Amino acid sequence: MSDTVTKNQPGRFRGRSEHALDGKGRLNVPSRFRDVLLREYDDRLLITPPWRTCLRIYPLPEWEKMEATLLSKEKKDPQFQKMIRYLIGGSEECQIDRNGRILLPVHLRNQLDLKKDVVMNGMGPFFEIWDKDAWEAESSMTPQDFNDFDATLHELGLF
Repeated sequence: MSDTVTKNQPGRFRGRSEHALDGKGRLNVPSRFRDVLLREYDDRLLITPPWRTCLRIYPLPEWEKMEATLLSKEKKDPQFQKMIRYLIGGSEECQIDRNGRILLPVHLRNQLDLKKDVVMNGMGPFFEIWDKDAWEAESSMTPQDFNDFDATLHELGLF
């Protein structure tokens, strides 16, 4: 990728890897994710409260864009305030330590029953942290799943 493209487009988190939480709830951030953070952002991150069955980790500037969008929606839809309260009020800022780890707060780990083995999954502007067993249940694909996705891919002009 050329420097021009790198400077004009934000880095993306891609790929998946398995990791183990240490006894204090610290998690090594994969080097390819750290590289994106160091190249495009800084070491400040935001962890959302559980998003269905995983945690989402955003670089702080990406989260701030999302937060502004959420807050603008609140003005148009007061019922959405509950979701905004959950996401913004339950989010935790964190930093990558000098050993390349983040600390997952105990209350967030407990909400998802995150044990030792986790999966980190890149999702473009953010990455997810899943309990390994939950990931395996969620990510198994069937031929029917691919058939269901075909219509959307065609709609997007990708196939």
